[in-house]
Amino acid sequence: MDEMTRWIDLEGAVNARDLGGLPTRDGGRTRRGRIFRADNLQGLTSGDVTLLVDELGLRHVVDLRSNAEVSLEGPGPLTRVTEVRHHHLTLFAEGGRHTDVEADAIDGERVLPWAERGLDEELRVTGFYFGYLRDRPDAVVAALRAMALDDGASLVHCAAGKDRTGVLSALALEVAGATREAIVEDYVATGERLELILKRLRGSDTYRDDLDSRPADDHMPRAGYIEQFLGVLDDRFGGPLEWLAAHGWTGTDTEAMRSRLRD
Repeated sequence: MDEMTRWIDLEGAVNARDLGGLPTRDGGRTRRGRIFRADNLQGLTSGDVTLLVDELGLRHVVDLRSNAEVSLEGPGPLTRVTEVRHHHLTLFAEGGRHTDVEADAIDGERVLPWAERGLDEELRVTGFYFGYLRDRPDAVVAALRAMALDDGASLVHCAAGKDRTGVLSALALEVAGATREAIVEDYVATGERLELILKRLRGSDTYRDDLDSRPADDHMPRAGYIEQFLGVLDDRFGGPLEWLAAHGWTGTDTEAMRSRLRD
């Protein structure tokens, strides 16, 4: 792991990094080596697995992909590692377009949240983000709880490690007390690897058509997307923590996350 940039250099994934090292509202920094985020883990090499499990102490993988993605792509090499526990928690609804029901039949043309287009790009993207919270609040809370487990490092991922992973990472950082500027910084950092991410996903039949239907620049994670997402949570619910509390998140959960990500 690069101690200066938070990036984790892997042969089989290109968007892996540590949620540690980010400024907090009380003047501290989030703790390194506790929670990681990444793109699809299908291509991890044996060396990658050794680095993650033996050197970084990975014990929990939170997989946010849809049932379709797991069926089409496979569960990945870490599922064969007995020390690692997997938590598959899709953020897609159980019925309708872009959902596990449609996807499970492997007859839907799209399985990714970026496939639809709308009139306003910022509203389109944050609309998907609120769709995760609206349709699968149970999965959002369960994923955050899994990320906060204290018996080893955890890693949250989806396909690109951008939207679904970006939302969960932002919520985890918010609970831990990271500054909003730091949360935005972490979200947009995926843009540094976007070309590599798209190249990798285009090598998969699962994602190629969805990606090629839009210009590459449309996939860029922009600060306004996550700022609007968090701002609406502030305005409508009093903040991300208040939304979480309304869906079963407890003070004990908050303490668990803060003990994971705070010194």
